[in-house]
Amino acid sequence: MSLIVMKFGGSSVGTPERMQRVAKRIIERQQEGNDIVVVVSAMGDTTDDLIDQSKQLNPNPPAREMDMLLTVGEQISIALLSMTIHQSGHRAVSFTGWQAGIRTEAVHGKAKMTNIHPERVFKALEQGNVAIIAGFQGMTEEGEITTLGRGGSDTTAVAMAAAMNADVCEIYTDVDGIYSTDPRVVKNARKLNEISYDEMLELANLGAAVLHPRAVEYAKHNNVKLVVRSSFTQNEGTSVKEEAVMEQGVVVRGIAFDKNVARISIMGVEDVPGVLANVFGALANNGIDVDIIVQSGVQDGKADFSFTVSGDDKDKAIRVIEGIRSTVSFREATSEADLVKVSIVGAGMVSNPGVAAKMFATISSLGVSIKMVSTSEIKCSCVITAEPLNDVVRALHTAYGLDTADQVFVGGPQERR
Repeated sequence: MSLIVMKFGGSSVGTPERMQRVAKRIIERQQEGNDIVVVVSAMGDTTDDLIDQSKQLNPNPPAREMDMLLTVGEQISIALLSMTIHQSGHRAVSFTGWQAGIRTEAVHGKAKMTNIHPERVFKALEQGNVAIIAGFQGMTEEGEITTLGRGGSDTTAVAMAAAMNADVCEIYTDVDGIYSTDPRVVKNARKLNEISYDEMLELANLGAAVLHPRAVEYAKHNNVKLVVRSSFTQNEGTSVKEEAVMEQGVVVRGIAFDKNVARISIMGVEDVPGVLANVFGALANNGIDVDIIVQSGVQDGKADFSFTVSGDDKDKAIRVIEGIRSTVSFREATSEADLVKVSIVGAGMVSNPGVAAKMFATISSLGVSIKMVSTSEIKCSCVITAEPLNDVVRALHTAYGLDTADQVFVGGPQERR
């Protein structure tokens, strides 16, 4: 007998018909002799609808009340799924995140889990039930309800698998595995049989939406075996694990892209100690994540440097920088939107020279200028203008030998969380 954690995203349970299909799949896995724990997201657009309703009443609602509101979506899903399983003649018990023992830090909107006490879940399994848990939510030690932020249901599933020592955590989504790139951009994208934690973490951080980075980090830290599978087919999925078999001749495993990128440039900065610490400290204190940083040479005691942020944070970042003129001397600060970041990822890059050079040459051959570059042992990222993104991704996919003629993509819109 195995203990399996199955996570279903919002589109997988978005309609009564899909809910019934999910229930059937859960029952089949239980009848194979497995103990089943299920983590579920809110149905379809429920979360977006709740956010829209809140904004009609209060454009800037308190974070605590937003958590109270948004956790309702998952509670609807777990109750309906449990009812559906009961209707099929089987037993299920639904749990909110806090009933399942998920404890978090006291941060509303993007709390991190601090501990899990799954005793009630184990008891439900011992009684022959399927245990159904609301993803995306938990509770502080003081009894405050919290949400885990984007990707919270993925993280809930992985964390429950780790806490309960599950044999596998299966992430069911609307694609039948992890692809070499987005199949909606490259029709002959390759589905990967397996991928390493490190490669998946890079792809997730760089824009691949199938798994959230926090979930991958948690899986790697706790050595949780992950499998990404489709809710709509019986196809074998993609295994995410410590070491993945490298295909012969395949150096780059996948291509990711982020369409929501802005560049901030600060010109004429005094070249004195502490400037960068002051700038990026102020941005961090205001909750702005910085990605790529590039500094030019110093001339006449002045330097220019640029960095990227989420496009949503562009205006806020400029306001923060203008607000520190009293401590940081500079000539001007500018911003540039409508940028994207395209990245190649592969564990084989570290031992194969010329991989980055091929990327630069491929992009250049399309007449596209590279604005910024960032590299690590297993990835290389380039910031470019948004318009040629699809052409660049397709060209890179071909250049690194990732095309396959017989791949058929099965899926729909990306899961939300």
